[in-house]
Amino acid sequence: MRTFKFVLLLVILAFVAAIVGVSWFTTRHLPMRSDPTSFSVPTGASLRTAAQVIQSAGIDLPAWQLELLGRVLGRSAKIKAGSYEVEDGLTALGLLNKLTRGDVTQAELVLVEGKTFRQLRTLMNEHPDLAHDSQKLSDMQVLARIGAKDGHPEGLFFPDTYLFGKGSSDFDVLRRAYKAMQPKLAAAWEKRETTLPVKTPYEMLILASIVEKETGLAADRPQVAAVFVNRLRRGMLLQTDPTVIYGLGERFDGNLRKIDLQTDTPWNTYTRPGLPPTPIAMPGMASLLAVAKPPPSDMLYFVARGDGSSEFSATLDEHNSAVAKYQKR
Repeated sequence: MRTFKFVLLLVILAFVAAIVGVSWFTTRHLPMRSDPTSFSVPTGASLRTAAQVIQSAGIDLPAWQLELLGRVLGRSAKIKAGSYEVEDGLTALGLLNKLTRGDVTQAELVLVEGKTFRQLRTLMNEHPDLAHDSQKLSDMQVLARIGAKDGHPEGLFFPDTYLFGKGSSDFDVLRRAYKAMQPKLAAAWEKRETTLPVKTPYEMLILASIVEKETGLAADRPQVAAVFVNRLRRGMLLQTDPTVIYGLGERFDGNLRKIDLQTDTPWNTYTRPGLPPTPIAMPGMASLLAVAKPPPSDMLYFVARGDGSSEFSATLDEHNSAVAKYQKR
């Protein structure tokens, strides 16, 4: 009987010691080589691989211990890839929680209205927190990789601020921006005036991109849209410089010349009637809605005043006077 009590006491003491040991192991502050410490868990990595990455990053937690903790708690298959940043005071349990929640550090990419797809790609290629998986691919290859069946990338990506985990593929951001544009365009198309002189949502996208590039002051955007809609209704040439510049591509040196306006390209709206074949930039929601429901107007011309705003005119004589006043002075 005495032996049994002794063995029972040993078992209880061992049990208590185990509890204390586990508690200490899971709640002690992990020593770190630097504060904060950053590391990235690659896609498809096992808990063992992640634990080895973490240990190599300078966190004093033997890889086998984190792996054992994950297995005991049933979380070994639940870790999420991404970039992580941890600070002093982190515990083994806290680290495992971050890994299974996918509590990754975030970066952002701002896609600005009026920027071209070429500028978008340059921005992404220069972003330090993106994996540049698309860098060596052509535009068409990029579209194929994100599941887009469109024949030209311009204007297909919605300008907005996109948050992402550091180390994410640039394809992830591109895919999100592409998918974001589709419902925005569809919503604008549903709200359009029935007499609008565009036949498809894509034509609306093209016109909205022109309005985006021609709007210097947000308050002028509806009138800018009205001018181009009125010109299309009358069969007038759009005669908008941004389309010419887009057609010049990398040949444009910042100075638009008379010869450029006279040189025919598919995007030259001085030489070709109607809309150009593709958008010329990323339009925002305001431009899409301005094109969908332009205000009643008889304006057919506008010229920049030099302060960001525009002077609108209904007749060519009025327009010529405005040009003389604001651009030839």
